[in-house]
Amino acid sequence: MPIKGNAFMAIWHDIKAESEPEYHRWHTREHMPERLSIPGFKRGRRGVDWALASHRYLTVYEGPDLGVFGSPAYLERLNNPTPWTLRVQPAFYNFIRCGCEVVLSRGEGVGGAMATVRISFGEAGEAELRAAAPAIVDEIMALDGVSSVHVGVARPESTGAKTRETELRGMTRDGVFDATVLVDGVGRRELEAVMQQIGEILARHGLAPQPGEAAIYDMAFALDSLL
Repeated sequence: MPIKGNAFMAIWHDIKAESEPEYHRWHTREHMPERLSIPGFKRGRRGVDWALASHRYLTVYEGPDLGVFGSPAYLERLNNPTPWTLRVQPAFYNFIRCGCEVVLSRGEGVGGAMATVRISFGEAGEAELRAAAPAIVDEIMALDGVSSVHVGVARPESTGAKTRETELRGMTRDGVFDATVLVDGVGRRELEAVMQQIGEILARHGLAPQPGEAAIYDMAFALDSLL
């Protein structure tokens, strides 16, 4: 499967404008390499959409299971931030983070852009999502420009620990969605052309996203673990 394991952690946030250049240096040169040195972290990806008014940045970490995102090794890093992290983290705001259990992941490789759709359950819940996931994935995979599709159910308890880093950021919102669909595509243009169809596919299965819960991110950086 394209997700390297049975879990991923998805993070959406913004950065104060004056701190954006340093954020990119820090996240590329120190932060993501640090995270990928933690046992169980298999791949990290960062995306950005400069046009968004909120939640401009996306980060996705992949791992074998949800335990990775609450492991002692990870919590040790979160409670002992580096000097550079101490300087950058207060620039974060609009922070949404959640560990997700992979329901289904299909396709190959990493695309040039990723669409994310956060879903809140209504009449259709987790059981319905799991039952519909094969059809949802097949229908989205059939769209032009799509390279892989990943469906995850939110497990906020896996990432809800309060740590030194969460204190630095201020409010961290866990558990604000029930599931998410990640769609890798060839590029932004290709995903923009099919976003309406992706929404229609989800709606047919009773999982229509709310306004503002779907976005497309250009992939800015990706790193695989060497462990």
